[in-house]
Amino acid sequence: MSRQELRKTFGEDAELYDRVRPVYPHKLYDDLDRLLGNPTRPRVLEIGPGTGQATAPMLKRGWSVKAVELSPDLARVARAKLPDLEVITADFESWPLPAERFDLVLSATAFHWIDPDIRVQKAAEALRPGGMLAVISTEHIAGGSHQLFVAFEDCYQRFNPDPPGEGLLPADAIPADSAEFDSSGRFGPVEFRRYEWERRYTTAEYLDLLSSYSGHRALTDEARDGLYGCVSALIDAAGGSITKRYLTQLAAANLLNQPLASS
Repeated sequence: MSRQELRKTFGEDAELYDRVRPVYPHKLYDDLDRLLGNPTRPRVLEIGPGTGQATAPMLKRGWSVKAVELSPDLARVARAKLPDLEVITADFESWPLPAERFDLVLSATAFHWIDPDIRVQKAAEALRPGGMLAVISTEHIAGGSHQLFVAFEDCYQRFNPDPPGEGLLPADAIPADSAEFDSSGRFGPVEFRRYEWERRYTTAEYLDLLSSYSGHRALTDEARDGLYGCVSALIDAAGGSITKRYLTQLAAANLLNQPLASS
């Protein structure tokens, strides 16, 4: 599947996505609030909210959020959960920016699905002078039930035609990369914040989580059934639960009043 096709798979079972996708660490919002300068009610444009995993905590803090979501079904669930949220169903690349300008443009584990030739520059155009672009990424890192994840590699080699090329990396091996911000010439220095955390899953919960990932949804039924059977047998043999360790990274930078001159 192409990237454009893969990013549409998330809406195929919006209720499943809403049920299994984890929320983000509470401290992330505290840090983001401080980076914004503790405004009373910041105006936020969220790109790719899914069903509101990152959105609900912002609304709870009293922030004003407008969200642009590609999937009609994910948008439907988000609206039902969060009646105060304004959700526009559109792809960010072609969506015409409104006249208002935002204090914060935020994308949580979705920015990498947006066209790289468009995403940073268009986010900059949506911001007020001095406004902030915040990109949240999530990585599965070494830790938790480490030996189980090592054992899973054989399952993926057997049933996934395009298995991962390397094992899980420790958190300190995941780079803090500001290149895209820097090369745009639109933003000041990037501030990074990193959060490590774990979540425990039963066998059934873990299979549901896998079913929310685009790469697993793209497998044939036969390959998916084989993979899930292999993975579930290993988890059951280990006691019926698995712990996954995550690294969530926040990268945030303020819009410059004037773009940097080209060299």
